[in-house]
Amino acid sequence: MAHVELSLSEVFAPAAGTSTGLGSDNFGQWSSTVSHADEPCLLIDAETRVIAVSASGCELLCLGTPEDVIGLPLLDGGLRLLDFTANRGELTEPEIDKIPPLLALSSGRLARGLLRVQAASADRPDSTVDAISTPVLTDGSVAGSLTFFSEV
Repeated sequence: MAHVELSLSEVFAPAAGTSTGLGSDNFGQWSSTVSHADEPCLLIDAETRVIAVSASGCELLCLGTPEDVIGLPLLDGGLRLLDFTANRGELTEPEIDKIPPLLALSSGRLARGLLRVQAASADRPDSTVDAISTPVLTDGSVAGSLTFFSEV
């Protein structure tokens, strides 16, 4: 017969706005996590510069290597987004503002949507990815966004 014991202890939960002392800089923590993640993910700051991107995120979004895009604005780093029409046109400015990583920045809320990513080469098909973004807060204000991607 199995034997199970339960032990309860007090949980340490820091008060809102205080540091745990373990590198409390949100961007530092998330940057390290994203850089080493197996999942396709991306961290941008409030100016849309890429702070960190996983290798699988670069592959899925046809961005080259993480070193190629870190520090560049998201849309200047090689990311080419297309509309979902048969013409495969590039997104217009109002449509670009609504992509999840940027919408999470401007709204301060979770954002989700599908993106059509132009392939890096003509012999490879375009891909559709599901993007889920959350704002990253620093001192109570939106300082960036964290996005996770999944190929559809």
